[in-house]
Amino acid sequence: MTTLNRLLATGLMLLAPHTMAQTTYLTADAMLDVENGKLISKPAIIIEDGRITAVGKQGELKQPANVDSVLHLHQETLVPGLMDMHVHLSGDADDNFLASRNYSIPRQTVIAAKNARKTLEAGFTTVRNLGAAGYSVIGVMEGINNGDIPGPRIWAAGHSISVTGGHCDDNFSAPEKKAKSGGVADGPWSVREKVRENIKYGANTIKICATGGVFSKGTKVGIQQYTFEELKAAAEEAHMRGLVIAAHAHGTSGIKDAIRAGIDSIEHCSFMDDEAIKLAVKHGTYLSCDIYNTEYTLAFGEANGVPEENINKEKQVSKAQRESFRKAVKAGANMVFGSDAAIYPHGDNGKQFSRMVTFGMTPLQAIQAATINSAALMKQTDVGQIKPGYLADIIAVKGNPLKNISLLENVSFVMKDGKVYKQQ
Repeated sequence: MTTLNRLLATGLMLLAPHTMAQTTYLTADAMLDVENGKLISKPAIIIEDGRITAVGKQGELKQPANVDSVLHLHQETLVPGLMDMHVHLSGDADDNFLASRNYSIPRQTVIAAKNARKTLEAGFTTVRNLGAAGYSVIGVMEGINNGDIPGPRIWAAGHSISVTGGHCDDNFSAPEKKAKSGGVADGPWSVREKVRENIKYGANTIKICATGGVFSKGTKVGIQQYTFEELKAAAEEAHMRGLVIAAHAHGTSGIKDAIRAGIDSIEHCSFMDDEAIKLAVKHGTYLSCDIYNTEYTLAFGEANGVPEENINKEKQVSKAQRESFRKAVKAGANMVFGSDAAIYPHGDNGKQFSRMVTFGMTPLQAIQAATINSAALMKQTDVGQIKPGYLADIIAVKGNPLKNISLLENVSFVMKDGKVYKQQ
C-alpha cells in the first residue's frame, strides 16, 4: 500500500463514526421514570448512534439541527425496554410436548430466531435464555449481535447443568438409547468443567438445576439434586469468569443451598419457607418467579401432549409458588421478571405483569422487576432506564401503565439500540 493510500484509508476510518452516526429526536405525551416512579409529561429525548444523549422537556430540549429522524408518539407513554430473565427461545408451548424433544438443533435454532423476533416486538429488548440444546440460542444471539436477524439482547446459558437423571437431563428416551443431555455433570470438578465448556462455546451466563422440576420425567419437584459443594463449585467457576449464574430451584432445601452457595438468582422459587426468604434478603439473592405460566399449562397442556405426570406436578407447584412470591415481595427481597416463556407462547411475556400485581406487587414494582432490578442482577449499567448514556431501548404504550399494568401486554412502539422495530 502506498503512503497516499494509507493516509486515505486512515482518513476514511476517522470519518466513518461521524458519517454512520444517526440522530433521532423522540417525543411522547409522557415518560415513566422507573427509578422514582414519576410520570413525566411531554418528554423529549435525543438519541445518537444507538444511545440516549439527552432527556428533557418539549420546548426546552430543542430538536437538533442535524437530526436524521423525528418521532412524535401522540397519546403514548414511554417506558424503558423490558427485560425477561427466564426464557427458552428454542421451544414453542403449542408444539407437541414429546415430539418437540426430538427436534434437530437446526430446527430448534430456526424456532429460536422466530421467537426472538416475537419477543422483541412484545417490548422485551433484553432476555436471559436459561438453557437450550446444542448451543442453538447462542447462534441466534450471535446473529442478532451481527445484525443478521432481529431480536432482543440475549444472555444465553448454553446447556443447563444437571445431575445424571435429574431435571435438565434427557429422561424421556428409552434406556437402551443411553441418551444424555449436553449439560450433565456429577461432582464438583465435573460441574466446573461443564461451566467452562459452556463458556468455551459462547455462553455469557450459566444455569444449574438444583432441584427436580415440573417438565421432566421421574423427578420430584421439591427434591434437591445437587449438593451444596457442587452448587458452590458452579457459582465459584461462573463468578471467576465474570458471569452471573442462575439456579433452577423449586424445593426448599435446594433453594437454601443455592443461596448459601452464592448463586445470583433463584428460578421458580416454589417452596420457600420463612428461612429461605430471609436468606435471600440477607445475601441479596434475586428471585425470579414465573407465576403466570401455570394458567397456560393447566388450560392447554393436555391438548399439547403434556403427560399427566407433568400436569400433576404443575398443580402441586402453582399455588405454593404464588404464595412464595407474595411472601418474598412483602419481605422486600430482590425480585426480577422471569416468565419461563416456552412453557407458554413467546410474545405473551407481558401477561405476567398483571399476576405480579395480583399477588402482591404495585405496578411500579412489577415494572422495576423487568427494568432496573433485572439490569442490577446482570450487572449492567446502561440498560433498564431512559437516561443519558443508556442504550436507547425504549417502548411505548397507549396510556398510563401505573394505572393499568395490562397495557404492557400490547406495546405500540419498540426501539432497541436506537432502531425502531415496531410502531403502530
